[in-house]
Amino acid sequence: MPPAKSFKAVIPAAGLGTRFLPATKAMPKEMLPVVDKPAIQYVVEEAVQAGIDDILVIIGRNKNAISNHFDAVPELEVKLKDKGDDDRLRRVMASSDLADIHFVRQGEPKGLGHAVLRAKAHVGDHPFAVLLGDDLIDERDELLTLMLAEHERTGAAIVALMEVSPDHIHMYGAAAVERDGDDADVVTVTGLVEKPKAEDAPSNLAVIGRYVLAPSVFEILERTEPGKGGEIQLTDALQELAADPDGPGVRGVIFRGRRYDTGDRVDYIKAIVQLAADRDDLGPDLRPWFKEFAAGL
Repeated sequence: MPPAKSFKAVIPAAGLGTRFLPATKAMPKEMLPVVDKPAIQYVVEEAVQAGIDDILVIIGRNKNAISNHFDAVPELEVKLKDKGDDDRLRRVMASSDLADIHFVRQGEPKGLGHAVLRAKAHVGDHPFAVLLGDDLIDERDELLTLMLAEHERTGAAIVALMEVSPDHIHMYGAAAVERDGDDADVVTVTGLVEKPKAEDAPSNLAVIGRYVLAPSVFEILERTEPGKGGEIQLTDALQELAADPDGPGVRGVIFRGRRYDTGDRVDYIKAIVQLAADRDDLGPDLRPWFKEFAAGL
């Protein structure tokens, strides 16, 4: 895909990571390693792979490790170069050269909608993608490029959807949809409900952590009152867009590929296992061990 020069990317990373305490007492949850890279690097790489090279990370207090990770470390680079450790040197420098990465503080964590609103000055009049760091999308599966293309085609707000078990829909925003074209995996979103009970969910299509939005969403977020949990919910702004008969509306791209949830401790461990097992440098040693380990349980 040609570079998405008109798009910017926003990565909210101001959460406290309480589910991973005490590991996140001093380390941002976005810096927890997934095999040998911090989770947030996978997200930045996804945006870059889709052609976006201007990225804003929304951070909170004690998140300086994130900006340090994407900065150059000359003393480390010199040491690796002197040792002739070219492979590690290449990997260290890669994280510094990924994209034009900026940072802004959220201040108080008032919800995802508030975090997105903090990007207003940087985004300006550009359309932009929002990528949540809890959801890692396998680089072998296409999602963000499809969402960018659908936004360019329609002007609509685009959300990523994924079919989940009805027993799990209460953990997500759920979408009411209409199928209105030849592409079964692109739908019109007619409504959104934040974390509904299973019996109240309009479908089993869950909103996962990828959005493509027009800058006009900032006007809506500025007047959006705190909703569920006392926070400014991005879902509420999207609901308003979906209900506007005169606007471009909201479209959903249904993702059927590999997604790794790093926001839960068990799923975080599963993500590491899955990604490590698929790697050429680690998988051959790990896969036989997994079988032996599982057989002994």
